[in-house]
Amino acid sequence: MPEAAASPKVPDVATPDSGFEPPRHVAIIMDGNGRWAAERGLPRGEGHRRGVEALRRAVRAVGELGIEILTIYSFSAENWSRPATEIRDLMGLLRRFIRNDLAELHKNNVCVRIIGERQGLEPEIGRLLGEAEELTRNNDGLLLVVAFNYGGRQEIARAAQRIASLVIAGALRPRDITADVIGSHLDAPDLPDPDLLIRTSGEQRLSNFLLWQSAYSELVFVPTYSDLLARFRPYHAGESNRGIPTA
Repeated sequence: MPEAAASPKVPDVATPDSGFEPPRHVAIIMDGNGRWAAERGLPRGEGHRRGVEALRRAVRAVGELGIEILTIYSFSAENWSRPATEIRDLMGLLRRFIRNDLAELHKNNVCVRIIGERQGLEPEIGRLLGEAEELTRNNDGLLLVVAFNYGGRQEIARAAQRIASLVIAGALRPRDITADVIGSHLDAPDLPDPDLLIRTSGEQRLSNFLLWQSAYSELVFVPTYSDLLARFRPYHAGESNRGIPTA
């Protein structure tokens, strides 16, 4: 795999006394599940299942570090082009994650929000996403933002459509459209931009993730599947993460 680009040092062990000041908002492209499975002769579905396990670990880790917001790229708008069997596996994992993990997230005061296009989704999937948001709406602990059926270009296009509607209605003049106005019409305009964006598996690209919001984010490209959890696993430095994919 290619070497990771030069990036800020993330402590291997974060403790309350380490002097590490966590970023407020971390976004993660948890990439590499399919390749992790293929390297071991396993079906891609097994890689995705292990990726869900890694997501649970990441949520616990950032919560323990005091990070306020974690945004996860769970399913991109382009992922619909994958084989039908893989999409079924991914949707099944989503159903199980919400049904099995939502109660635990709620118990731990995690607030779940979904960004992305919901129009045209299978009704059951849309209902599950809505249930996750509704149940955890009033929680004030970690904010877990799940980018589902999401694409950065598509999000900007939706913002442009909303702004165009205002112009047509006479509520906004074209010359008054600024970067701030565009930002205020994105999917989650109330959230701060990510301070840190991490991609695992060695790929060094954004893949249409948070294109507007990451303009000034620090970018970290981790060259292994498991390195992210090794770095962001506070209080458990002796616990082995070897061989665990991040997604």
